[in-house]
Amino acid sequence: MQRRTLAAAALLALACAVPAAAQQFPSKPITIVVPASPGGAIDLTARLIGQKLTEAWGQSVVIDNRAGATGIIGTDLVAKSPPDGHMLALVASSHAINPSMVKKLPFDTVKGFEPVVLTHVVPLVLVVSPTVPVNSLKELIAYGKANPGKLSFASSGSGGAPHFSGELFKSMTAIDMTHIPYKGSTLAHPDLISGRTSLMFDTVAAVNVQVKANRLKPLAVTTLKRSSILPDVPTMQEAGLAGYETSTWGGLLAPAGTPKATVARLNAEVNKILAMPEVRKTLLDNGIEPGGGSPQQFTDFIGAEMVKWAKVAKDAGIQPE
Repeated sequence: MQRRTLAAAALLALACAVPAAAQQFPSKPITIVVPASPGGAIDLTARLIGQKLTEAWGQSVVIDNRAGATGIIGTDLVAKSPPDGHMLALVASSHAINPSMVKKLPFDTVKGFEPVVLTHVVPLVLVVSPTVPVNSLKELIAYGKANPGKLSFASSGSGGAPHFSGELFKSMTAIDMTHIPYKGSTLAHPDLISGRTSLMFDTVAAVNVQVKANRLKPLAVTTLKRSSILPDVPTMQEAGLAGYETSTWGGLLAPAGTPKATVARLNAEVNKILAMPEVRKTLLDNGIEPGGGSPQQFTDFIGAEMVKWAKVAKDAGIQPE
């Protein structure tokens, strides 16, 4: 009887060990890897979240920018880190596009991570050069069909949401236009303004200065809701292209095998941060819509994005390299 009691006590102690360890998290500084250069939406969001996590938990949070290969370099660092919640990645929408662009990724996009939370969504806006004689989405589609091969669309680089948003637009409208990639969004703007390229899908935050100065014409935003900083610009649906929806987004990932209790604690705290009025205001003022939700919702969202972008790549004839 005594042996059974001791065995039962040992099992109870073992069962309590995992939650206790998770309650002790974080036990050291946290690093959030941003697989992009400073200054973008995921960088801004990571720094806001990092500051608030430091205040809440008393552990410093380091933001580590590891740009390169459409996010793959920084994300791979996190995939190979100890699964204890102290090394996280704040990835962008390219995370769900990369499997359609890269034949051999150094990690499994789904199995290599524990999704924590969708942190934000950034609407894109379809802007056209002032040299293109259109003032609405319907006029652009009519012009494109009447002038096959005349239109070109710029992007911030191959494989990102702006590029794939243009490819989706091509396939949904059956317009023949050429993709011209640049090494970054702002580098594309001068050629777009001058008319060397015709149109572009860019984040509202990146292109808002040119829109406000009337150097580019905004025709529609790509999300189902209008943008907080371009409230007068219709959505693609409102402008006449039913079923069109894209965005660039960001979300936190932990390495695969991170304890569920640790993921849950991170999720709860980041949801709390994203609901803070000062955090919401900073994000919205920069054209970034705050996210939130459960780890499962973020998991499902990534899966749906991968399916959507794989179809866009197939329809566009893009082969992984």
